Amino acid sequence: MTLRCGVVLHPAGHTRSPAMHNAAYRALGLDAEFLAFDVPPAELERTIARFRREGVRQLAVSIPHKEAMLALVDEVEPVARTIGAINTVLRVGKRLVGTNTDWLGALRALERVVPVAGQRAVVLGAGGTARALVYGLRERGCEVHVLNRTVERAETLVRSLGAAASGPLEALAERAPAIVVNTTSVGLGEDRSPVPATALSAGMVVLDAVYSPERTRLLRDAEARGARVVGGKWMLVYQALEQLRRFAALLPAGPSPTAIDAVVDVMAEAFDAAGR
Repeated sequence: MTLRCGVVLHPAGHTRSPAMHNAAYRALGLDAEFLAFDVPPAELERTIARFRREGVRQLAVSIPHKEAMLALVDEVEPVARTIGAINTVLRVGKRLVGTNTDWLGALRALERVVPVAGQRAVVLGAGGTARALVYGLRERGCEVHVLNRTVERAETLVRSLGAAASGPLEALAERAPAIVVNTTSVGLGEDRSPVPATALSAGMVVLDAVYSPERTRLLRDAEARGARVVGGKWMLVYQALEQLRRFAALLPAGPSPTAIDAVVDVMAEAFDAAGR
C-alpha cells in the first residue's frame, strides 16, 4: 500500500514540498506519495483527526499551523517544545509525534559556506522561523543577537531562548556579526531589503530565508558589499531532507542515512523545477 504523506498549510499554491519529497521517494525507491493539503486554520483540528483515521504517515507543517499543531499531537519532542513550533509530524504506532527540523535546515544551509560554531550571529525577525534559528545557532555555541522592527518581540525571544541581546533592525551595523540571517518576510515577491546595504560588509555570511525571488535584494546587496550569501532554497531543502530522514527511520528496511544524504541534489533540482 502506498504510504500517504504531505504538507498542511494555507494557502497551498506556493509550496514546493511535494516536488522535493516525491523526487526523493522515487530516487530511493519508496512506495510513498507526498501531497499538499490546503487547510484553513479553522479546519486544522478536524483535518488532523481525519488524518489519524486514514493512517497518514508523515506531515510537514507550514504557515500558519506550526504553533497550533503543538496542541494537536500526542507528543512534542523537546526541541519543538523549546522552539515553540512544529514543522514535522510523524506517526509512531498509533501516536502522532511532533518535532522541528527548521533549525537543522538552517544550520546545514549555513554550513555549506562557513563553520557556524562559536560565531557571532544576528537574526533579523522574531517569529517562528527566527525562534528556530536562534535555537540552532545557540546549539552551535554562537553569540546570537535578535533584531526586529518591534523590539519588544525581539526582547521576548531573547529571554525565552537565552540569546545575547536584542534591538531594532537599524542596529545591524553596530553588531559586527559574522553571520546574518533574515527571517522576516521583507523581500518576498518584492525588491526590498530589511536592512540598508551599508549595514552589510565583506567577511559576512548572509542567509535569506526568503526563497522567492531566488536572489533577493538583501542577497544582491550583500554580494555587492563582498559578503558570501546563501539562498533560502537551501534552508528549505535541508529541513525537508531531515524530515525525510526521520520518516525513513520508521520504515521497515528503510533507506540508510547515507542513501538519504545522497538525494539532497535530487531534492534541490526538484525545488528549482517547481519554481519554473
